[in-house]
Amino acid sequence: MKKSMKVLSKEQVDLAEAKDFALGDGPRRPRDAATLLLLDRSGPVIQVLLGRRHRNHAFMPGKLVFPGGRTDPADGRIPVAAELHPEDEAKLVSGMGARGTRHRAKALAMSAVRETYEEAGLLIGRREAFATHHSDWAGFQEHKVAPSLETLRYVARAITPPGRVRRFDTRFFAAWKDGVALALPEGGPTDELEDLVWLPLEEAKAADVPMITRTILMELENRLKQDPGLEPGGSVPFFHMRYKSFVRDVI
Repeated sequence: MKKSMKVLSKEQVDLAEAKDFALGDGPRRPRDAATLLLLDRSGPVIQVLLGRRHRNHAFMPGKLVFPGGRTDPADGRIPVAAELHPEDEAKLVSGMGARGTRHRAKALAMSAVRETYEEAGLLIGRREAFATHHSDWAGFQEHKVAPSLETLRYVARAITPPGRVRRFDTRFFAAWKDGVALALPEGGPTDELEDLVWLPLEEAKAADVPMITRTILMELENRLKQDPGLEPGGSVPFFHMRYKSFVRDVI
């Protein structure tokens, strides 16, 4: 991991995120979560999928966010048509320290795929037979889509600072819309997100998004300038609190 770069002080982060999070005594250990930056490259500029969270949520109420949510360890046991690329998998595992396993890395990536289906009705994978006893993945079985991780790229990580009622250790994945095997016209089975929109990256940065979402979009833009195809194993910025400073490391 490269030398840390200070981004903001804890006080500056608390002030910037006051409207994004409910502040207060929350869990000390952040929970694993994953989110997906789904990118459409079919037009003259790249667009990203965002949806608005309901205003009664304690975590990022009313904000435009990427599809995503808490990781279920059971996601790591779901069969896939293709695994995560070994270079991205290795970065995920190494960042977990002693708790790092391939199973946990797969669960993180699969939860991003599952949440994108549940919240946006987009099934990432291959059109082929798929069977599972896990109810969260029944939609893939019903529509004959085998989930696949081959198109996902690990692009960022961020841990919610202390002092929030919800804390997550979020891994951000990116994938091209080309990898969507099926788009359900009625959307996903949950109502976690509303007002789903595709926005050019510049417009997305200027929209009503949380500070960390804007930061990740900026990081993605910089990566795309050097790596327009999003090749496996690219550098992964990691944002977290250290000694009352919000810092940026590179994995």
